[in-house]
Amino acid sequence: MPTDWDKLRVFHAVAEAGSLTHAGEALHLSQSAVSRQIRGLEESLGATLFHRHARGLILTEQGELLYGAARDMASRLNLAAARIRDAKDRDGGELRVSTTHGLGSLWLAPRLGRFFTEYPDISIDLVLTEQVLDLPMREADVALMLREPEQAELIRRPLTEAAIRFYASRGYIERYGAPASSLDFRHHRLISYRAEQKSPLPVAVTDWLATTMEIEHKSDLSVNNYFAVMQAAESGIGIAPLPDYLSALNPDLVQVAPDLVSPNFTIYIAYAEELRRSRRVLAFRDFVLAELATLRSSAAAG
Repeated sequence: MPTDWDKLRVFHAVAEAGSLTHAGEALHLSQSAVSRQIRGLEESLGATLFHRHARGLILTEQGELLYGAARDMASRLNLAAARIRDAKDRDGGELRVSTTHGLGSLWLAPRLGRFFTEYPDISIDLVLTEQVLDLPMREADVALMLREPEQAELIRRPLTEAAIRFYASRGYIERYGAPASSLDFRHHRLISYRAEQKSPLPVAVTDWLATTMEIEHKSDLSVNNYFAVMQAAESGIGIAPLPDYLSALNPDLVQVAPDLVSPNFTIYIAYAEELRRSRRVLAFRDFVLAELATLRSSAAAG
């Protein structure tokens, strides 16, 4: 029998979230309604789609097959909707922007008020993920990336150079002192970012971080969220390696151990070739370039 599209949409959301509750929140449905849809889909297909256990849901072999088809269909629907929007491109409408959690939550999001002041008719759908989204398939319209994108058929433009250095709060330094070099770290606590997926940074930088964090030090705090790393450093818990764009305008953070500097990496903006003339994309690109220019000027003045 033909598969019910509503049930397939719910199945796709559950497979993405790994949880009935989280899928229901995304779809604005109750957990029981989501469960009924999944149960009905399994009955219509005569197959079990999920293994249930205490920590969530895992796709069965049959579920994996259906998820691949549902994911492709969702991507094509997103692509079609994006192309329809582009056909009537104007200075307004929605722009789906993808970037990392650290860059998006700590650098980009606080600056978007100025973007909306200049472009009040453009809405931003900000997607924070460490994964590389498929821009040609329009999983996002534009992406800010910490290394050059590998996907073909993309316009990519380098925005600025960055590096990672070690920082501590003024309060921490007053209490424990500032290490002058890596040799002084043995009496200090280090705060590190622990990536749960493939790091969005270039390999040379992640290798440098892994090696550097092996230096002798008192204790560790590792966190899987860059916002928490920044908050922990600001509150004086320890010393954290942070990229320039997060530390440059934070007056409470002071660089320590100046001999510890990562290889430089480039931040890129990327978008699909077909969006090269999109006014929404060009407006966002110009806004980001202007913000980075202001950041560099402020850092130089400081």
